[in-house]
Amino acid sequence: MSYDRQYHRGGGGNRRRQHRDDYDDRRREPYESPADKLKNAIIKFGEVDALEELPLIEKQIREFTPRVISNLSEAFRIAVTEQPFKIPYYAALLRQLHNSTEDASTDDGSSLGKQILEDFWKGFQGYLDQLAWRETRLCIHFFAHLTVAKLISTESMLTLLESFTAVLEEFGVSQGRAKKAAVCAAEGLMIGGPVLKPSSKERVQEIIGAIRTYNDNNANPKWLAQPVFKANTDGGLGNAYDLLDSVLLSLSAFNDSDFLATKSSFCQPYATYAELDSSVFTPFDLPSVLVAPEIIELDSLSAETGEDSHVKKEEWPEYFLHIFENDITPDLESPEGYVVRMGIRDIVDIFEVNRKEAARLLLEYPKWTKPGTFKPKPGAAPESTEGIGWQLESTIIENVLGAYLTLPETSHKTIYYISLITELCKLAPSTVGPAVGKSIRKLYSMLGEGLDVEVARRFAEWFAIHMSNFGFQWVWKEWIPDLSLDIQHPKRAFMRRAVEFEIRLAYHDRILKTLPPEMQAAETQTIGEQAPGPNFEYDDPAKPHHDAAQSVLNLLRGRADAKDVIAQLETLKATLEASDDAVVNTDGLVRSIAIQSLLHIGSRSFSHLLNAIERYLPLLRHVAGGSTEAKADILTACAAFWKHNRHMVAIVFDKLMQYQIVDPTDVVGWTFINRAGIRELSESTGPLSLSAFEWDLLKAALDKANGRVMIARRKVTTLRKEDDDARAKAKASGGADGNAMEVDAEVKPDEASAVDNPALTTALKAFASLTREQKSVLSRTLDGFVSCLAPSPSDPNPNPLSRVVISEEGWNDRAAWEKDQWNAWETWGWYRQFCRAFAPYLRNYSTTLFTVSFAKFEGSTDPAAEVLKKTWNVATGQE
Repeated sequence: MSYDRQYHRGGGGNRRRQHRDDYDDRRREPYESPADKLKNAIIKFGEVDALEELPLIEKQIREFTPRVISNLSEAFRIAVTEQPFKIPYYAALLRQLHNSTEDASTDDGSSLGKQILEDFWKGFQGYLDQLAWRETRLCIHFFAHLTVAKLISTESMLTLLESFTAVLEEFGVSQGRAKKAAVCAAEGLMIGGPVLKPSSKERVQEIIGAIRTYNDNNANPKWLAQPVFKANTDGGLGNAYDLLDSVLLSLSAFNDSDFLATKSSFCQPYATYAELDSSVFTPFDLPSVLVAPEIIELDSLSAETGEDSHVKKEEWPEYFLHIFENDITPDLESPEGYVVRMGIRDIVDIFEVNRKEAARLLLEYPKWTKPGTFKPKPGAAPESTEGIGWQLESTIIENVLGAYLTLPETSHKTIYYISLITELCKLAPSTVGPAVGKSIRKLYSMLGEGLDVEVARRFAEWFAIHMSNFGFQWVWKEWIPDLSLDIQHPKRAFMRRAVEFEIRLAYHDRILKTLPPEMQAAETQTIGEQAPGPNFEYDDPAKPHHDAAQSVLNLLRGRADAKDVIAQLETLKATLEASDDAVVNTDGLVRSIAIQSLLHIGSRSFSHLLNAIERYLPLLRHVAGGSTEAKADILTACAAFWKHNRHMVAIVFDKLMQYQIVDPTDVVGWTFINRAGIRELSESTGPLSLSAFEWDLLKAALDKANGRVMIARRKVTTLRKEDDDARAKAKASGGADGNAMEVDAEVKPDEASAVDNPALTTALKAFASLTREQKSVLSRTLDGFVSCLAPSPSDPNPNPLSRVVISEEGWNDRAAWEKDQWNAWETWGWYRQFCRAFAPYLRNYSTTLFTVSFAKFEGSTDPAAEVLKKTWNVATGQE
């Protein structure tokens, strides 16, 4: 602030400037100490040219005083675990810091580089103890480079890798833990192989053999996690690669070449440095480690009480779609291809917190790879005449989409991957845009060729959001010939869903104008004839019961008390029963009038809907009446009112569950039985089957039931901990009193909790009730799928084609499939997704659910029953 400011206090303008200066003071950068500046310089090392900057940063580190080794090692740890593409250059920097100088050694003769490495190891042990797998794996990369640079002994490096393969032999090791341990060992061996194999060929073979043995014994879950699938076989179509399969094939290729491929796959800037004097330098021996066991929560509710289990995304094998040919994007099964893909994947994962930075780093990735790995930018001179020359943008998009389409769920929120592709397009529209277009066309060509239904749903969602960011510009005319396919063919279904999602993001007329005339035609059913909106059945004066509905509607518009509306409904019911016009189901009609009238006054906006529901909760509870039939009528009335807007159906159902007007079990039952009665809503009219819309309703109901159990369980755990703490304090404060101790000895803690803590008792009762509901929802869903996919002749509206589509002959004849076959095939896909996505919850009740739902198939040779049971057993860990 200016020193003469104090002489100008009178003017208002000066006061405003003073306030502005004070604001500027608050916005100044926080103070950085010299040590912090050095730390940041190490982390930012290599942003322009790593090789040119290396001597400068080395000099800066050596000349800095006082020297704080922990600060330097922390900078290395942050850099290695957050910027893995720089790891070879940090290894080169540490190698240079091992050079002895007069001012760099301690009393015991240790070089500066060795001091940093020793302290770095302590941080690595912290990562290992916390089971921070990504950080652990990247530290192993660093150690492997240092081993090649001869700073770490080969014996200790092999021992470190063997500690990870030992995890694969643990009894009952989980899929996620084993997969991550195997990748740590394999990638460390890929980098360090050139010096590790000459040191001990036998130990290298044992490491590879341990990974192969585990992978061979873990084949069943892969069958269920493939994004490209044929229902009749255990294999995919060759468009996707499993992570562990890719690791093994790449590692085998490295080993077959005696790790000569390491030099062409990884940068090794330290390779040209002269060897350290062996008379004064001894390689660092990594201490022995034991990989910490998985954390098991001991203080939890027993499975018998219905303990909720968190969904462990890593429990499934990771499959990545390979969209392009191997000369365009890297092959995951080749050494160079695996290294490039994992490098890009690390950037995508680490920079999830900053998609703009992630996009920038991805487009700059070639600077961290071997020259010639990617084709040069248009107009730029080739970096090398050697190399493979993959297309950078296609490689990035394929990797991002591969992560986005991972089953059963993505590692990060799906919107992150979608927005990352958008940022990439903004940074390099001329090169990334065409790659995105090619990816869309490739994925579209896989529809109807085995692409999983959940993958197809996410594809439609990404397509719509991406188009909304770029003016909804797409060449729809390319797909006009596909309008001749069956209405339920996956390509036709994709068009409808993509257009529906686009309308949600814009409005009907806007999207209608982007479609060619052939797709606008009503008979193609690609887009609705009118904008999505409400459908009040009693709005037309010519229709029956118009006057009755208007009487209820007027009361709601006038914000009458709920009890007055209820009285009017009772009067209306009595009038209808006494009238000459026969009404088959008077109760159902009254419920329909009440619910549709309420939705009508809430149809203007989402706020109006919430206000209407909250104001008339007593009315809704009265209409529901606690009966299953009444709740089904409520859901039917809601679906009929919003039959032109399926998104609103899902929203209203969710709100009815939230306010406990209907239960998740009611929604599941309605979805399987009643939804086909409203033609505009369901794509799968005809025999019993499910489409993406019905799956969304099912998933919302399942998530609601599981979420309630999770919340109740946390509440019980919190109350139990508070109760235990209170009793411990009470016991400690009364411990000196012998009488108090005698009383404590006579009362069991659990009995005392039930007596003295009514809040805990109430929470336990609520938890038990919610777990029963959860079990009921899962059971009802499983029964519904069984009825769809393996119907008995006595089942209502059976679909015998569900058995045809899973046969070899049936799948090969899919070009002639019609609506019912495609509906059956899609239903099989949603059953697979149900078992995958909710496997942790299903395992809690696997025995009971299997007995109830599959008992009728005992001794049966029905092929549909066999596939149902196999899918169930794989998902629940019984195969």
